[in-house]
Amino acid sequence: MEIREQNIILVGFMGSGKTSVGKHLAGRLRYRFEDTDQLLERKAGCTISHIFAAKEEEYFRDLETAVLLDLKSFSHGLVISTGGGLPVRKQNRELLKEMGHVVYLKASKDTLMKRLSGDTTRPLLQGEDPAGKMEKLLHAREPIYEEAAHEIIITDHRSIDEVAGRIIETMALKKE
Repeated sequence: MEIREQNIILVGFMGSGKTSVGKHLAGRLRYRFEDTDQLLERKAGCTISHIFAAKEEEYFRDLETAVLLDLKSFSHGLVISTGGGLPVRKQNRELLKEMGHVVYLKASKDTLMKRLSGDTTRPLLQGEDPAGKMEKLLHAREPIYEEAAHEIIITDHRSIDEVAGRIIETMALKKE
């Protein structure tokens, strides 16, 4: 199956499957996988948790935009997994749409809670009432993810391979 030569960019809430699906999808397509959070940590020389502890969130968002601009020179051949908050900035949403086919991996609140329970690496979910924080953040971000995306795929009760296959099918249809 031939697919349209274009970058594939995955957006969605933390725990929606962006990294897992992205790595699998890149392997199936023989594309290069890039994770904006990993690129950001490399660029900053420290972890995201450290950035949030030492700097303001705005500084972190500036780094996210810089990482996107670095990736913009690649017109195809990449699967990009974005940080959950990257599309919050309008500039980033516009960049994403210019850079490739944007897929929102959407998961229900219950699915996200199961996937994220016990994860201590997520700075925005630290402190009291992580479930309440997550619900509030998810409610605020869902319309942003929808605006950023060319396509929405529900990941609840779907395997990584099923989600990747669905993206490949969509890209093949776009080629025709």
